[in-house]
This record gives sequence, C-alpha cells and structure tokens, in this order.
Amino acid sequence: MSESKAMILGVNGLRLSADEKAFFGDERPWGFILFARNLSESEQVRDLAAAVRECVGRPEAPIFIDQEGGRVQRLRPPLAPNYPDAAAIGALYTREPEAGLRASWLMGRLHAFELTRHDLSANCFPVLDVPSEGAHDVIGDRAFAHEPDAVAALGRAAADGLMAGGILPVMKHIPGHGRAGVDSHKALPRVDAPLKELHDWDFAPFRALSDLPMAMTAHVVYADIDSENPSTTSRRVIRDVIRGQIGFDGLLMSDDVSMHALSGDFSARASAILAAGCDLVLHCTGVMAEMQAIAERAPELCGKSFERAASALAARRQADGADEDQARAEFARLLDCPEVAA
Repeated sequence: MSESKAMILGVNGLRLSADEKAFFGDERPWGFILFARNLSESEQVRDLAAAVRECVGRPEAPIFIDQEGGRVQRLRPPLAPNYPDAAAIGALYTREPEAGLRASWLMGRLHAFELTRHDLSANCFPVLDVPSEGAHDVIGDRAFAHEPDAVAALGRAAADGLMAGGILPVMKHIPGHGRAGVDSHKALPRVDAPLKELHDWDFAPFRALSDLPMAMTAHVVYADIDSENPSTTSRRVIRDVIRGQIGFDGLLMSDDVSMHALSGDFSARASAILAAGCDLVLHCTGVMAEMQAIAERAPELCGKSFERAASALAARRQADGADEDQARAEFARLLDCPEVAA
C-alpha cells in the first residue's frame, strides 16, 4: 500500500482494456469503484475484481460499490435482489423501533453476503444525511429518517450489519447533504443555515458514528463555515468540522470528483481536494483522460493518510457465519418484500 497513490478510480466497462491495465499498473490507485456498467454476471464481476487487483499488485486493494437499496443499488437481479430504500426501514422503525433496527442490520448483512460473493470490499453506505423540508430529493428516500437520532440509530445498525459480514462501511455525505437545494451531481448546493443549527442537527449522525473507518464528503457549501468552497475542497470544513466538531479521524474520501458541483479542470479539482485535507480523490466515470489528469496531481499515499488507509483496511473482520437463507427470510417478513427471500 505504501506505493499506492491517493485516489480511487472507476473502470470503463465489463473488462479492462489494454490501456486501463497499463494505466492502473503505472499509476497504482489505492482502490477502485464499480458501477452498473461494470456488472453483468457473477463470474465476470469476480474476474474484473481480480484483474484490477492484479494491475496494482495488491490482492487487498479495496473495491467499493454503492449498494444502498432503492434508487441507488448497483448490483441488481440476478446478481442481487432489489432492496427497499432506507426510508422504508425508517418507516418501520417509527412503528416498531426494535423491528426497524433489526431490519437495518439485516439489510447491511445481506448486502455483505452479496458483495463478498463478488469479491468486493466496501459499501458506500450508510447514508447519514438528514433531509429537511424543501430540500432537493437527491437524498430524499435514501435517508433513513428526517430526525438525527433515528438516522444515527439506523445507520449504526446498517454499518454493524455490513461489518458483521466482513464488508467495510463508508458513511456519507459528511458533514451532511440533507439541506441541499440542488442535486450536487448537476450544480453546487449552498446551505445558509447557521453553524449552531448544523452542529445540533445535520452533523449529529456523523458525530454518533465518528468511529467508523471511512467517510465520503458532501459537495455542499456551508456558508456560515466557508462561504466560498464546498466541504470537499474546504480546509476549514474538513479541519474544524469533520475532524474537529464531528471528531472523525478515519479515512476521508471525496465524493465523485466528476460531479458538476465542483469547478475547474480535473487536475485543479484533485489538487484542491487533497490540499483541503481529504485523504483520497474519488473518480467514478472511468474516462481515461480525466483519470490521467487526476493521477498527475495525486501523490503517493503517505503520512497520516497512509495510517488512516491502513487502519481502515485493518477494521475489516471475518464474517460472522450467519445463515443467509434465514437472514433473507427474516428481512422479507419484516419489510414485506418476499422477492428478497426468493
């Protein structure tokens, strides 16, 4: 890992091209992320996972995926059943708190079964954002609830389920995307709420789960903290809020550097992300020219970032030996979704 660069990169298709093999071998990203375009059937996914790890010469190189449930779920039938969104689990929690917590743990555990089966390492989940009235629905039903204590409780259960199955969780989008009035994939959101309100409400779930090994930033401007820069490129937000008020000292990755919330070319974006204090730049599209520009600016993973990356990988544990069929049946009964048990 000491020879890795401070970046996580995507792949263009179902198999690596010759150019990708050469590029990944030369530039040595710390990890990779897969999307629906990279997934067809189980053997192909496992072959792709093996191929990217072979390129960098590290069998432990982490491979990430966004497997939440609902709208954001990369593994789909027949690779994995369609899962309900986090809001459905939150609704159950409102009616029956213990059942909701159990369902959240089970969904994390079921995701872990499927990710492990495909040789993946980490899930960009749970979403700990707390949506507010009038915000854009880019978060919406991806959130467990509209109240921070419930989000924290259900997020903790989901993360515990993932880790019980040997998969690393990545909480997102720190320090909170729930008030954003626009979709950060398309434009830069600006939040004008006072810091005290953000601290007590939006930051609370992240503070409660600050012991988790990894987190992903929000491309959101918090005007009362830094009126010019989104958190991903704000030294003030990362130092004073994420590392300070929230107390997160784990591995911090940016959200996708190709999202339109960020400005400048890809070299400038990568430089700004790393200068602000993110440990890793995340690039998802698999576009070679963009990855080349990022690789030019990404340094070797070293110092505190190296230590955080090593600690994150060390947090991965042996799966607990849970019975998958029993877990599926219980989850299907709790959420009334028989397709999960099929």
